[in-house]
Amino acid sequence: MKKNKAVISLLLTVILTGILLFTAAVGWGEQKTGAAENIRLGLDLAGGVSITYEAVGEEAPSAEDMSDTIYKLQKRVEVYSTEAEVYQEGSDRINIEIPGVTDANSILAELGKPGSLQFQTMDGAIVLEGTDVADAQAASRTDEMTGNREYVVSLTLTDEGATKFGVATATNIGSQIAIVYDEEVISAPTVNEAISSGQAQISGNFTFEEADQLASTIRIGTLSLELQELRSNVVGAKLGEEAIATSLKAGVIGFILVILFMIAAYRIMGLAAGIALTSYVGLVLGLLNGFDMTLTLPGIAGIILSIGMAVDANVIIFARIREELATGKTVRSSMKIGFQKALSAIVDGNITTLIAALVLSLKGSGSVKGFAQTLALGIVVSMFTALVVTRLVLNALYALGMQDVKLYGVAKERRVIDFLGKKKICFLVSFVVIVGGLALMGVHAGSGKGALEYSLEFQGGTSTTVEFNEDMSIEEIDAQVVPVVSEVTGDNDIQTQKVAGTNQVIIKTKELDLAGREALNAKLAENFAVDEATITAENISGAISKEVKNDAIIAVIIATICMLIYIWIRFKDVRFATSAVAALIHDVLVVLAFYAVARVSVGNTFIACMLTIVGYSINATIVIFDRIRENLADMKKKDTLEGVVNASITQTLTRSIYTSLTTFVMVAVLYVLGVASIKEFALPLMVGIVCGAYSSVCITGALWYLMKTRIVKKEA
Repeated sequence: MKKNKAVISLLLTVILTGILLFTAAVGWGEQKTGAAENIRLGLDLAGGVSITYEAVGEEAPSAEDMSDTIYKLQKRVEVYSTEAEVYQEGSDRINIEIPGVTDANSILAELGKPGSLQFQTMDGAIVLEGTDVADAQAASRTDEMTGNREYVVSLTLTDEGATKFGVATATNIGSQIAIVYDEEVISAPTVNEAISSGQAQISGNFTFEEADQLASTIRIGTLSLELQELRSNVVGAKLGEEAIATSLKAGVIGFILVILFMIAAYRIMGLAAGIALTSYVGLVLGLLNGFDMTLTLPGIAGIILSIGMAVDANVIIFARIREELATGKTVRSSMKIGFQKALSAIVDGNITTLIAALVLSLKGSGSVKGFAQTLALGIVVSMFTALVVTRLVLNALYALGMQDVKLYGVAKERRVIDFLGKKKICFLVSFVVIVGGLALMGVHAGSGKGALEYSLEFQGGTSTTVEFNEDMSIEEIDAQVVPVVSEVTGDNDIQTQKVAGTNQVIIKTKELDLAGREALNAKLAENFAVDEATITAENISGAISKEVKNDAIIAVIIATICMLIYIWIRFKDVRFATSAVAALIHDVLVVLAFYAVARVSVGNTFIACMLTIVGYSINATIVIFDRIRENLADMKKKDTLEGVVNASITQTLTRSIYTSLTTFVMVAVLYVLGVASIKEFALPLMVGIVCGAYSSVCITGALWYLMKTRIVKKEA
């Protein structure tokens, strides 16, 4: 009977995984008619809509108004995609690029024409300006009289707006206050009571679509500037089809190598992990589709990290099973105890990273939010597949007769390595690398090169639009046009985009002066016989605005504090938390030093890379701390604290090596097969993986030990 149930459960798992992968694969492509039809590819992978707005007015807008408007537009277009980009073009233009869409007219209709918004009494006294409204969203509530559900528009006012609105509503109870957009009344709700909290709701028998449209119009009207549409285009992918194809190929090859390695290292348990990891991929694709998420390079980074964590969870479980087998327990008993003992490390590691992902998703903007969303999704799915699917498959294989201990392997007693004895050398190496990197950044900054090699996304540049005589593919542009542009400008960080339906190509480079623009125009005319008179150029700001950078920094700080508090509570020792965060900072600084030395371009993928390293580092550290906590509880009188720490690191060493190796392999294949922009993303990520493994083994335990012994000495 048990055997029949095992066969059925195994077959259902394999069939369900196959269906998920097949339907996702069928749906992947230009038509997207299958399960992947709602997985949006970002502007870097699939292109989208580019809209340029111009500020209305005879005088040029101030830098403050432009910056404020760009930031607010960035937050609003995230409704369409978390990976949408908003940046300044020239002195009075704002460009919006929204990935995953192809109909500019529908976006313009939904986004509306950003104009002026006012709240007015019926006799025309103005009580609120659009800038007094912080946010407007469609919401639902239950009517107290009828009990029916109704849709409303929920308003959040600024502090100043709340004060003004409190006075206005107190003196206009029973009267209407009209919402006027571009001199047209779009709503005129009646005031029922004085509202001084800064939170208000507009009701009126709305459908959800009507409430959402009104909320959108109010949000657009709160901009510091009034804008008018100048032009809109459908643009092609920044990376091209080759980048997508090679990335997918690299992902498949890397994934197969990881599964083969797991089978070679863990035998029948590795096979169970392979089935579970395959189901993970199918589930992630299905959920990406279900949540209508946008997938870009930073998003792919989040998935790679969560795959690494899924592998990590399996490695922790299998190591525990082998340890139990080494004590003479049966396979069945070892499997049960192994999963139980691995649970705390898996849960703590994943929840710590999940906390960071949730904070980054709520507080971050742009690529930070996209990365965090895919990471959070991947973490939840990886925990499910490791703790549920792997266990289900392993039990099924056992019931089918695979019960010989040789099929599972037995942990060999490892000689304890004196890691703490080498702590001074490790600390010195880390100090030299970090200080050397920071010093080099200072040298670069002093010489005018910039502390880091900032990309267009960070520092802006010049956007040149060229009308070629033929419709060139992205691959042809990369092979023929980019080298010519690089030769003239001396810039290797060049981005190109095609304008759909035309022969136009948008070329983005570092900022060019008049002589540089003229030289580029002449070279393009010479090499491609284009008409110089049709070439246009504008300076553009960085797509990553100051506000977006601040959002990312604040989000990382909050996430770090939340992780610190969680580790403190779970391990009941603040020294575990502080040493974990110290190691995290160590890894970030080492990778930053690598960026400075190698002069790898710092752009959108830089943020994703750093966030991936933060998640990877904290997860690796938690595993070792979990073992230290367990060994401390079982500590005998003859044991020393130093011995416990060394033993804990040694016992988890295989896990540290295997997890780092499998994650490294996936990223390394991506680096070998990827195009230039993919390589710039994968190379520092590989450095971060190696650094994370080093710090978890050589730094974190030593830091905790030093803090523990120093405090003990003071207390004594």
